Amino acid sequence: MTSTNHHAGNIAFAERAARHTAENDCQLLALPEAAGMMNRDKEDAGRQIADEKSDPYINVCRKLAAEYGIWIHTGSTPVTGRDGRFLNHANLIDDCGVVRARYDKIHLFDVFLEGQSPTGESARYEPGTQAVIAETPWGNWGLSICYDLRFPHLYRDYAKAGAAVMFIPSAFTVPTGKAHWEVLLRARAIETGSFVIAAAQVGSHDDGRHTWGHSLVIDPWGNVLLDMGGERAGLETVELDLQQVAAARTQIPSLLNERDYELKFEN
Repeated sequence: MTSTNHHAGNIAFAERAARHTAENDCQLLALPEAAGMMNRDKEDAGRQIADEKSDPYINVCRKLAAEYGIWIHTGSTPVTGRDGRFLNHANLIDDCGVVRARYDKIHLFDVFLEGQSPTGESARYEPGTQAVIAETPWGNWGLSICYDLRFPHLYRDYAKAGAAVMFIPSAFTVPTGKAHWEVLLRARAIETGSFVIAAAQVGSHDDGRHTWGHSLVIDPWGNVLLDMGGERAGLETVELDLQQVAAARTQIPSLLNERDYELKFEN
């Protein structure tokens, strides 16, 4: 997806995507981070952003889920927070249009890439405080967003609690995407024996940023089932054989083999 800095264009994409999902007999639509709105201008964004109940993008996603009888992972969109900043907020909506789970991005992208201005996501967003597992008809799913990807203990905790699918909707930068995107996603899938669904932003956006793309779906053995490339927005379908989770975790039971240990310094 190539999100705009206003809801309308992104809602139009979500409408097309939901129709495509239903027409292809799919049960779930997964959208990327900032699918509702991507905007670095805090003042302009603030004029558009509301709480979850009033957010136009979330409300349209609920309507589409009920209309087409599909589940929708909204990716994320900014909503009003508690301290004057926004929350990078994700919803999992069931096929009746009911919000079944909510997640606010825990780890914020405050980094210092060579040749670029510091990226201070915490200036605009406050961090979430809860890891969230959604209970679904297909088992438990772990929720996360983008920079969370670099904190493997989150996904290990999800897997140990029974999550079989990890959602990592993202808007990765081009330099970090080129260097780290696929290898980190495959690592999270392999080390937890889980499916990873990582819908991504791609291309040039209204606020001047450029995103890496390459939406990926990865199986519990680390195989890339889908790579949508880095050129343009689009829609693809993939079928998940959820029995592969138990098979991978049986063959390499690292979640069960884990042991406590002490950290010792010697000189």
